[in-house]
Amino acid sequence: MQRFKAASLVRNGLHNCRLLSHCRGLCSLPDHALNDDLGHQVLVEGKAWSRTAILNRPSALNALTTAMGARLQKLYKSWEDNPDIGFIVMKGSGKAFCAGGDVVYLYHMINKGKIEECKQFFSTLYAFMYMVGTCLKPHVAILNGITMGGGAGVSIPGTFRIATDKTVFATPETLIGFHPDAGASFYLSHLPGHLGEFVALTGERLNGLDMIASGLATHYLHSSRLPLIEEELGKIVTDDPSVIEASLDKYGELVCPDEKSVLHRIELVDKCFSHDTVEEIIDALECEAGRTNDAWCTSTLKRLKEVSPLSLKVALRSIREGRFQTLDQCLVREYRMSLQSITKQVSNDFCEGVRARVVEKDFAPKWDPPSVEKVSNDMVDQYFSPLSEFEPDLELPTELREAFT
Repeated sequence: MQRFKAASLVRNGLHNCRLLSHCRGLCSLPDHALNDDLGHQVLVEGKAWSRTAILNRPSALNALTTAMGARLQKLYKSWEDNPDIGFIVMKGSGKAFCAGGDVVYLYHMINKGKIEECKQFFSTLYAFMYMVGTCLKPHVAILNGITMGGGAGVSIPGTFRIATDKTVFATPETLIGFHPDAGASFYLSHLPGHLGEFVALTGERLNGLDMIASGLATHYLHSSRLPLIEEELGKIVTDDPSVIEASLDKYGELVCPDEKSVLHRIELVDKCFSHDTVEEIIDALECEAGRTNDAWCTSTLKRLKEVSPLSLKVALRSIREGRFQTLDQCLVREYRMSLQSITKQVSNDFCEGVRARVVEKDFAPKWDPPSVEKVSNDMVDQYFSPLSEFEPDLELPTELREAFT
């Protein structure tokens, strides 16, 4: 067996902030860069029995746009309907798989009052993520490089996810005053123990070894071997997931997390992040830090105190609810939460977080409320409340494409 398999908690098909500093190129793009030739933002490679979608905005770390989501939907629908196509592959251009949704675009649209464009952004991309999660044909995502936020959303719900030595995974939304979205409340909540709460609240990075051990990835190999596996996939004539899996297994490597991995601290993670409230989680970490002088506890506490206090409470509840919901239910709820963020009905933390960490880069966001203690239950409840009668929920084709638990 050529995979380090995680706990049975993770379904095989289950399927930005220091990390955001990797994405600083996003904020410095000129306006015209947001209007790339739409046909070139997603490229297509045709093989014997497969098609490969290539996310192609390398200067923006392949950050997703509304146009990319719409094109991907159209492509995937045509490939599903084509009997001569057995499976689908997705990869990214340059040093990233996908750095997530284009938050700089959202920031500018919000500040211009173009909220309808922002709604279309979320509805289009979330609908495509649901399409990946319910894809009628096997789906292989090659996660070579930065894989953050929405980048995970368009890959982890699929059948196979290949991690490499260059993979950097994170859901860093709390660092920009947002919430882990794009299906994150579904797949993070299914990670072993309370690892999902840790990843969601801290935005901490995981490498390829962590991904395979936790079940976020299904296969791992060194990036130098990617040409071999892509060549192998290009020759396969099948729509059988077991045949594809066997081909991936031939090149997959048996690996374990390195000694610094958070997975070696899973008992401590569970002890601290299993508590009901953010306040109790912080208290547990402070208690452990005082008792053991553990540097990991200290750094985790520091991380939690850097992010949006409101986002911490919203993210924790989102993961907890996601544990008992299907993928479509998570995406519908996350859509509501995203609209609450962009309309600023509760707080301006999202725009403030993007400004401070990505646009102006002073790394000094002024969160509102400024502390966890000042975040009321009513504020958190607002994120999870139904939209107004004049604002429709996200509509997904659940009658045609069954979601999974």
